[in-house]
This record gives sequence, C-alpha cells and structure tokens, in this order.
Amino acid sequence: MSFFQDHLIPFFQKREMKFIESYKESDEVNTFVFEKEKDLTWKAGQYGLFSITHKSVKNGTRPFSVSSAPTENAVRITTLIGKQPSEFKKALLELTPGMKVTMRGPVGPFYLKDENPALFIVGGIGITPFRSILKQIDSTPKEVGKPVHLLYMNGNREYLFKGELDEMANRTSISLTYLDSRDELHQEINKFSSLYKNSGKYYIAGPKSMVEAVSNYLLNNQVSKQNIKKDAFFGY
Repeated sequence: MSFFQDHLIPFFQKREMKFIESYKESDEVNTFVFEKEKDLTWKAGQYGLFSITHKSVKNGTRPFSVSSAPTENAVRITTLIGKQPSEFKKALLELTPGMKVTMRGPVGPFYLKDENPALFIVGGIGITPFRSILKQIDSTPKEVGKPVHLLYMNGNREYLFKGELDEMANRTSISLTYLDSRDELHQEINKFSSLYKNSGKYYIAGPKSMVEAVSNYLLNNQVSKQNIKKDAFFGY
C-alpha cells in the first residue's frame, strides 16, 4: 500500500496553485511561494511535479522538492537559477502574484518512516527536502525521539537556510555539521556509522554524482542498501 500512497494516489491529484511571491536565498538561488489549499498535505521531504500554465514551454513540467513543511501555510520550492536559465525557470521568474501553476503530488519515498537514528547527508541545493523535514520536526518535536544529525557539505561554504537551520537546532535535538571537503564528510559519516551501524538510516540528497559517491562509500563500509535513501537532483 505504501507505493500507492507515496506515488500513484498523489500523482493523479492535479491542483492549481496561486503564486504569492518569490525572493532570493542567495545570488543564484530563488524561492517561489504558492498558496496552500486547506486539504493539501504531504510527507515532509517529498517532491511535486510542477507545470507552467501561462505560456507554452518546452519541458513544461519539472520535479521540485517541496522546501516547506506540511505544517506551514504555503507551498515553497527553492531552486538554482543561473545566468542562463532554462525556459522553465525563465517562466518561473515571469510569475506575478495571482498567476497559477499546476502541481501533481507531492510524491516520493524520501521522508522519515521510523524511529531509527537518522543521518542526513546534503550537497548544495539538496538541502531543500531536508529543510522541509527539519521544519516538520521543529513544529512537532515531541513526536521525534530519534537522534537526527545533518551533514551539510558545500565547497564554497555557502549554506542555504543556515540561519533557520541553526535556530531549529537550538530548539530541538537536531545536530548540524557544516563541511567543505569530502574527507571531512567521510569522517563524520564514520562517526555516525560506528555508533549506529545498520540500526541507523542514511538519507542523501544533492547532485547525482555526489549522491552516488556517498551511497557507494556507505555500501563499501557495510551499510545495508535498504538503509540508504537517495534523492538525486538532475539538471538543477
């Protein structure tokens, strides 16, 4: 039943969503905010399939992690927008308050499912599903008894949502480590895996190459494949 709940049922629920505003998180990262209908819910960490409707766009539907938590009052997506954005991202930038997009979902298995200790491993823009998960934990801290540790790696030491993350860590049992090298990341992974081994769950999100490299590192260190959850970002 979990597959149907995570994928098929939400996938067929297509919604129109009204655009509220957008703002910059950094020079090349924007957040887009949409109205949330009262009956809309999802599991923190899932993604939606967003479609542009105000113009014809090649590849007009794109998946985005929902960076807001279900307990928040809006649907947010956060994405990189470089100097030469795709047609889709140009269309996002054209949105003005009151215009609409459509969304299927949110869907996907990338969310906390049990009470095992959890290690979140993040590269760059991969922080977006974790922002949702941590915000959910922050709003319902009594429901989360497991140790949760986030490792956030970014070579240029620019960490999205850092202020928010630090505030959430101060209010909850969430622990954070900011990193800028693969060696540091491996050291921190080893600390966690030596404590919890396969009683822990390992969640990885970021660029595809980073996700696969970390997954292989875990597998080579006797972490079971079934304990590794991946969210690889393609062409972000």
